[in-house]
Amino acid sequence: MKKAIGIDIGGTKIAAGIISETGELLQRAEAKSDPSDKEKMFTRVVEAVQKVLRDSSLSVADLEGIGAGVPGKVDREQGIAVFQNNLPWAQFPIAARLREQFGIKRITIDNDVYMAAFAEWKAAEAKPDETFVYFTISTGISCSIIHQGQFFRGAGFAGEAGLIPILSKVDGNKLERLEKASAGPAIGALARKKLQSPDLTTKDVFEQYLAGIPEYRSIIGEVTDNWAQGLYAISCLLDPHKIVFGGSVIANNPFLLDLIKEKLKAYQIPEQQHLLNNLSVSAIKQNNGVVGAGLRVFEEI
Repeated sequence: MKKAIGIDIGGTKIAAGIISETGELLQRAEAKSDPSDKEKMFTRVVEAVQKVLRDSSLSVADLEGIGAGVPGKVDREQGIAVFQNNLPWAQFPIAARLREQFGIKRITIDNDVYMAAFAEWKAAEAKPDETFVYFTISTGISCSIIHQGQFFRGAGFAGEAGLIPILSKVDGNKLERLEKASAGPAIGALARKKLQSPDLTTKDVFEQYLAGIPEYRSIIGEVTDNWAQGLYAISCLLDPHKIVFGGSVIANNPFLLDLIKEKLKAYQIPEQQHLLNNLSVSAIKQNNGVVGAGLRVFEEI
């Protein structure tokens, strides 16, 4: 059985895993990120890889290659991490550094959401002629599109769903970017503002919602309506066959799917509503970035 390493690099942690060519996660390890300096950050990536190799009793000679998902904009051909909001890696030659560090020739890098999308696309067993969307809601909001077996990249910045303007009911129905209005941190901020409670967290909001407290139900109703507006833009532009949701917000709160369907249906015309039966929450959850990065070693799209 062929194996590869997948790395999911984030501003808080780095996850590394041993991935089989069939997409099985055989071993997983984590290291804490250190975004204070580009070399310190790279050292933490190396630590995560070394740990997963040590825990699995494998060596680099047992591997086909390494795949790495990096936030922000990447140059896949040159193997460069071009720009990130949460890492100190402007124009950082991540592929060359990994190749030098581990002596592995095959290094595949891509945006972290694209890596996660690849894992979800494989798991969903999408048909070759379908349009598939992976939509992630976490610290930020983004999506990745796979159309007829190929990533749709546009000029290089396609999928930034968090930048879609939506009509937010906060502060008198003003236009706001979806991510600013309804990503993970924004949910807690909205609750603190509306309820005048400075210590509320996003986790608290979901707990109180599930407890049936009316004030929190209205907050979640507003947030899911914002998501539905962004999703409706995707529905109109792409008319996708499937959308899979990931990211910590929805992975930890899968009940949100039914609310999203309800809100989205209110915007759609009947010809668009086929999508409602093809919305799902990731089964791979927080491991999709690691799995997708490893799988891309075996299959490039």
